[in-house]
Amino acid sequence: MISPDQVNQWRIIPRVLVGWYSLLVWRVTDWFMLLDAPTTEHTIFVSTVIGMSAAIFGLYVNSGNKND
Repeated sequence: MISPDQVNQWRIIPRVLVGWYSLLVWRVTDWFMLLDAPTTEHTIFVSTVIGMSAAIFGLYVNSGNKND
């Protein structure tokens, strides 16, 4: 049985979320590159999704154990 301390120590939840977001960025980028004539709205959407990567990565990096 996995204890809550092990879940915190292994950082399972943040790693799953970063992995999921990486997949999302990949899929959105792939979708955008396959568009024949991207519009301004498409470009803004993709820029927002990719731009949020920095914030997601920053949250992941700063979510470690504060007692170290």
